[in-house]
Amino acid sequence: MRAAPSSRRSATALTELWPTIWLTLRLAGVTTLALIVIGTPIAWWLARSRMAYKELVAALVALPLVLPPTVLGFYLLIALGPSGPGGWIAGLWGGRTLAFSFTGLVIGSVLSSLPFMVQPLRIAFEAIGEETLEVARTLGAKPHQILLRIGLPLALPGFAAGSVLTFAHTVGEFGVVLMLGGNITGETRVLSVAIYDYVERLQWTEAHLIALGMVVFSFLVVSLTMLANRRVVRAW
Repeated sequence: MRAAPSSRRSATALTELWPTIWLTLRLAGVTTLALIVIGTPIAWWLARSRMAYKELVAALVALPLVLPPTVLGFYLLIALGPSGPGGWIAGLWGGRTLAFSFTGLVIGSVLSSLPFMVQPLRIAFEAIGEETLEVARTLGAKPHQILLRIGLPLALPGFAAGSVLTFAHTVGEFGVVLMLGGNITGETRVLSVAIYDYVERLQWTEAHLIALGMVVFSFLVVSLTMLANRRVVRAW
């Protein structure tokens, strides 16, 4: 018996989607790792600093939460394009632009997902008792030793929540990646852009497959985040 046309189309769609799925997961993984490195010192400074202007820095970090993604994507497109700093950097290895490339997507994703890593980490660091840190200082521990030996271990639930939220937000990001990367298969075409592309072409079955998968993924993310938050509450 011959397979039904709809079944063949679904199988073909899944085969075509593997590069898109892999690119999306790779982008989310690289972004999450980069933000663990970048976000940790920022969150620690925001949690422990007594500088009067630190809330202005916190507002700047949180700006992507309220800024329309297309606005952020537009300015990143200018900055990473041929006439911006990104064009000069790309010229170092013979390129013209960092836009419409995986590197550009990583830069855009790091900036758009920054608050999703920094906010949970800041909360976790702020929950560490000042007495604990004061004892470490009394024993001669230096600031970086306090962060590495006390701050990081006690903030593990915050790292878990921040990593899950960052990964999920990157997977679902649409405006920034579309503006900055376009829809280049194997280079910048991620799952959120693929849904938009299939809907434009009236390929509802393919759009349903991706959308349903992302609904399930989002539910798992919310569940894991809630569990991580409960552990934070129990820990403190």
